[in-house]
Amino acid sequence: MSEPPRDQRVVHLTGGTGIQIGSGNQQIIHYHAPARSPWPVRVGRVPMVADCYQMRTVEEQLGGTATTVITGMGGVGKTQIVAEYARRLWSDPAVDLAVWTTAADRDTIIDTFAQAARAIGQAAPGDDAVTGAQALVNWMATTKRRWLVVLDDLQDPADVHGLWPPEGGSTIVTTRRRDSALRRTTWQMVEVGLYTSGESLAYLHSTVTQPHLLDGAAELASEMGGLPLALAQAAGYVQDVEITCAEYVRQFRTGRDVTPDVLPDEHQHTVKRAWALSVERADRLTPAAVARPLLELLSFLDPNGTVTAVVTTAVTLAYLGVRANAAVSAEDALRALQILRRLSLAETDLAQPHRGIRVHALVQHATRAEIEDESLIATFAAQALADCWPEIEQDAVLGQSLRANAAELLRHSLTHLWSRGGHAILHRYGQSLGEAGLVSSAAAHFENMATTAAQVLGADHPSALTMRGELGTWRGNSGDVAGAIVEVERLLADRVRLQGRDDTATLATRHNLACWRGKAGDLRGAVAELDRLLEIERQVLGAGDPATLTTRYTRALWRSSVDGADQVVTDFEDLLADWLRVRGANDPGTLTVRHELARCRGKAGDPTGAVIEFRGLVNDQMRVHGAQHPHTLAARHELVDWQGIAGDVTGAIAGFDKLVADSTRLLGTDHPATLSARSGLLRHRARTGSLPEVARELEQLLADRTRVLGPDHPETLNTRGSLATVRGGCGDVAQAVAETEQVLRDRTRVLGPDHPHTRASKEHLEYWRGRL
Repeated sequence: MSEPPRDQRVVHLTGGTGIQIGSGNQQIIHYHAPARSPWPVRVGRVPMVADCYQMRTVEEQLGGTATTVITGMGGVGKTQIVAEYARRLWSDPAVDLAVWTTAADRDTIIDTFAQAARAIGQAAPGDDAVTGAQALVNWMATTKRRWLVVLDDLQDPADVHGLWPPEGGSTIVTTRRRDSALRRTTWQMVEVGLYTSGESLAYLHSTVTQPHLLDGAAELASEMGGLPLALAQAAGYVQDVEITCAEYVRQFRTGRDVTPDVLPDEHQHTVKRAWALSVERADRLTPAAVARPLLELLSFLDPNGTVTAVVTTAVTLAYLGVRANAAVSAEDALRALQILRRLSLAETDLAQPHRGIRVHALVQHATRAEIEDESLIATFAAQALADCWPEIEQDAVLGQSLRANAAELLRHSLTHLWSRGGHAILHRYGQSLGEAGLVSSAAAHFENMATTAAQVLGADHPSALTMRGELGTWRGNSGDVAGAIVEVERLLADRVRLQGRDDTATLATRHNLACWRGKAGDLRGAVAELDRLLEIERQVLGAGDPATLTTRYTRALWRSSVDGADQVVTDFEDLLADWLRVRGANDPGTLTVRHELARCRGKAGDPTGAVIEFRGLVNDQMRVHGAQHPHTLAARHELVDWQGIAGDVTGAIAGFDKLVADSTRLLGTDHPATLSARSGLLRHRARTGSLPEVARELEQLLADRTRVLGPDHPETLNTRGSLATVRGGCGDVAQAVAETEQVLRDRTRVLGPDHPHTRASKEHLEYWRGRL
């Protein structure tokens, strides 16, 4: 264009340019409208819809309000959902303007908005991008035309400050963010979740076209955790390399790179990189450099739910402080947790503190893959988890959560924990399994721990010996008394060799061996062994040492089985006086001695006195330990049992009904205490004459005890004996004889011929044979 005359100048008007001719009051402006693109106008590129795309229920919620925010973790398919919706509008001539922009940063948003403004004639080619973007926003606020704007993968709500499309059209945002800035009252926020297992399998079956490669498809679907991005890339790799889904899972678990050479469906990033971008942004937010190390620690714990308190333990704060090179408070740690939530790297539910934090398993996997020293962080995670573990579990949900987290930690880092000294969590996890009634699982755990400790630390290491001691304990508690004796005998020999006969650990092992011999039926041998141990402990530890007092307690227990309860009442009375003097009235040992003293008095012929003493003991247990403590529940069990024995059967049934309900609520359906309360309830209900109904419930109790404790556990055998007796009471004497014969054979095999329970089975069998 030639230069305008001196008395002319170019002016820019909304919608075009003009030439101003003349000056002063003599001005003539000639307007030249620009060439306009015919409606409809499309700006940007809608991503292609994924192969084998599956409709999601979220699509039904699009278009319902002026602004819809689609949020969710990276890889759940937010862009695909909106692309499927936008493609329909892209071809609809009734939509005058449709704009798609990848909202990675503010500059990209501004450039795309400016391009749209020029396309519809709201900005001149020479206008700067900011002016053009603002012109588009102004136009959208006043136009009568239909328009759609998609802000895909918004990284930071601040990038759209001053540019948010107004009401009047349709705006859709996809983002991993959940900031309050995206939760306006007139907007709709929609959470996109993971595929269900059924949707995951359907996707694999529709994508992997060679049937033989689908071997292990269910396992692959589970391993990918329902994440569409991961499933698509896994399916691509399976077909590119021509391996089965099962082989993919195997390679994935070993840490091998299983990314296809060409990403499917125009994916911009691998699964790992998709989250790395979010982690990098999270780590820059205040408190700086805390979110990443917190995510690394959480990546070793249960993806289905982690105890919220893990985040604020002293060891966690110390670890975060070292990584951030600054002091980190509990408030900082919780703020970092919320940052992870805002960027969809974690889910939080502070209303459920026992499982209040969830990090997807694939996010965990990708996070661990970037860690240089896994053993260090795993050890911090182990200590943080151990610090959250109560000494006595009184909350079944908390116990389940802690065990699930410990199991996940062990799955990834068992060798690391042994080599780094994270032994506390290994020990506490096994004890918790046993205390929850999972006695066979506890025995299996400690067998694994004993083997691993010997391999990593050496067979004579103190921690290896401790695990062997626990192995003996839980083998016996699971019903394998003979196996417990063998294990503890070997351990005792090694402790004497390594630590000497007078070491406290050696004495404790000798005490345990005497107990297991007694449970195997050698009652007099157990008492004799405890007599010898008591003499040594008095010399080495002193008469007032808790270990010495405990041996006296155990000796009295076994004497009551040998000589009768009436012969040991004085033993328990003397022991109680000494325990009170040494440890005080509120010591758990004092309360335990009172418990057994009350039982002995009841067995000695004074059930009313037992009721009185247990009533006082229940009150004291509640005062010292609380209503939910296992010792309190045990005292309540004895109280209502002796109440029934003393003649108040109706009161005992009511008491056991409440105890079963409380035990189920506090400890869980399968806890041994709950099963024992059910047994006590049925024992007293049998006295009211409703034997057919009691028989049916005993059958269910037997099934539950067999499932939880195993077929050879003493309590399982007890229930079988009770069921045989009730069948006889119902008139089926032949069945009572047959079942009692089998119980006698199994008790002889498991407990030995001289055990009191075995002798009781012999007496019952003689009775029913006589009736037959």
